[in-house]
Amino acid sequence: MTEPLRWSETTPTQRRTLAAAGLGWMLDAYDVMLYSLVLASLMRDFGMSKETAGLLNTLTLIASAIGSIIIGVLADRYGRRRMLSISILIYSFATFACGFSPTIFILAIFRFVLGLGMGGEWNSGAALVAETWPAKWRGRALGIVQSSWAIGYALAAVTAGLILAHASWRWVFFVGVLPAIVALWVQRGVPEPEVWRNQIAKPKPASVAGAAPSLWRGHGRNLVVLLAMNTFGMFAWWGLFTWIPAYLELPIAQGGRGFHLLGTTWFLLALNLVGMLPGYLLFGVFADRYGRRRMLVIYLLAAALLVPWLAMARRPAMILVAACLVAFFGTGFFTGSGIVGSELFPTAIRATALGASYNVARGLSAFAPLLIGAIGQRHGLAGAFLICGVAFALAALSSALLPETRGTEIT
Repeated sequence: MTEPLRWSETTPTQRRTLAAAGLGWMLDAYDVMLYSLVLASLMRDFGMSKETAGLLNTLTLIASAIGSIIIGVLADRYGRRRMLSISILIYSFATFACGFSPTIFILAIFRFVLGLGMGGEWNSGAALVAETWPAKWRGRALGIVQSSWAIGYALAAVTAGLILAHASWRWVFFVGVLPAIVALWVQRGVPEPEVWRNQIAKPKPASVAGAAPSLWRGHGRNLVVLLAMNTFGMFAWWGLFTWIPAYLELPIAQGGRGFHLLGTTWFLLALNLVGMLPGYLLFGVFADRYGRRRMLVIYLLAAALLVPWLAMARRPAMILVAACLVAFFGTGFFTGSGIVGSELFPTAIRATALGASYNVARGLSAFAPLLIGAIGQRHGLAGAFLICGVAFALAALSSALLPETRGTEIT
């Protein structure tokens, strides 16, 4: 029987840590998804093709892989809280700078820098929560953190919809600097986990590189399997959700669905708050009760089977229902990735391993927006989305190879 999560029994440190990681991930989503939400406007103003538009998001995902490794290693050495703050500052100011972009090339540079911060934020925050919360509640705690992505995406949709109705896409990016304020609070109000402080007090290797062999020794198989699951799952996710806003707004003659701006905004709000948010939260509940691996397989298989329905849907109501269900399962499984990754690897390499398994997967899946855009240019986005269903199925197959980690105590 799963022990209920009682807030009265949690410590102030646990609550502050959860808030810091959740806010960081929420604002990561807010800044990152602004690009997808103004994509149709960018394509018009810069005369971008679907391939070029997808390439810019591909560069962001490649940068996230690089940032995750660099900041993951630094977080293992210098602290989760410190690197979480630095990551938030990087992606906040990079988003602000995007608003000044005079050309596609300059915009691509700023999006690349944004990706560096985006990559480092997730593994720092996930390690911070995993090392602070007990095993009996860890799945639900990380589910709350992951669910903040949906809130950030929804907030971005509202912000973009309101601003684009009265001003240009540049102002959408300018408001992206606001998360920098959160970074200051994180640095001041959240302590480093005790388990990390104990680990760092032990004799250290001669160099940071000295930690690299332990990442593979005894953990190589699990790292590869988790990386494969995340790569396939992220290929499907970025392929779908980078293009869904533009898919809704583009004219029917161009392979879209011809939604007006307000309709797209409400659609994306529902997608996040009815689909993604409960998907994240309930995965944590189910994983604590039924096991991590079982729920990963169920979620990913469900997403794979639902994508064709989304691709074939033509009526707005049917598109919304299908998209919300795909978002529930195809986004909710990311909670499981964070839980399993935190429980598979020891404290000395946890942030590095989380970065390698999660954000390197972002880099490996980075060509999804480009590929889906290129196929969509020739055959329509609806048909291109079917490739994402295949990717979800491959992710499900990979997840079945993971060990069960429920009940793991982090020391």
